[in-house]
Amino acid sequence: MKLNGRVAVITGASTGIGAACARELSRRGAKVVLAARSAENLAVVADETGGIAIAGDITDAAVQRQVLDTAVARFGRVDILINNAGVGVYSPSHSGSMADIRQMFELNLFAALALVQLAAPGMKQQRDGMIVNISSIAGLAPLPWFTMYSATKYAVCAMTDGQRMELARYNVRTMAVCPGYVRTGFSTNVLAGKPPEKLWRNRRFAITAEECARATADGIEREKRTVVTPKAGWALVWARLVAPRIVDHYLRNIYEGLDEAGG
Repeated sequence: MKLNGRVAVITGASTGIGAACARELSRRGAKVVLAARSAENLAVVADETGGIAIAGDITDAAVQRQVLDTAVARFGRVDILINNAGVGVYSPSHSGSMADIRQMFELNLFAALALVQLAAPGMKQQRDGMIVNISSIAGLAPLPWFTMYSATKYAVCAMTDGQRMELARYNVRTMAVCPGYVRTGFSTNVLAGKPPEKLWRNRRFAITAEECARATADGIEREKRTVVTPKAGWALVWARLVAPRIVDHYLRNIYEGLDEAGG
């Protein structure tokens, strides 16, 4: 799918991966409709990309409808939906706040599903489109400091794979993007807890939001099923398949020392 002239809706577009995707798709000729809670930050990205900004809580059904309706009213169609908005919880699954975990599922999974349900009818009618769900490497290999976040992202990957089969007859494609550690403000904006110290020390292996956005845009153009970025992340995925005990031991070592009460 060539991006030039396409209409893309991007959630969580005020900062981080979402903002970088807006800039990258715009640079490749796409028209972007941007959604996020921060009106101020969103306005900056919209100004940079020539996009349309819609500020609001994307878990709100009225905001979800407004985003899709605005895109169709302005451009007549939606070609690409990028479900990027998300949040994390570092609390252990066996003791974390159920309210935090439910809130995380509401944003990471149910809001994304609701937007797919709003975008799919138009894509089916035009018999063309692509749904991009931003998951995580945690959606392919569970991380013990991020257990329930991993659960949301596993669900996102499963949803993406199932929707690919559901919508194939309408020429609507789906793609999951599974980044590793990305240098954004994500870790400081989690609902609860903090990452292990050993994880912070491994930040030298992180990629930038711009690198993730380029991999996402390339994946759309090549109509990939799954994008793992950086590609070295595939090593963890495959290692877990062939040597799960070794990978579990490695991840437990990273998890060691994390204050359970603090996340």
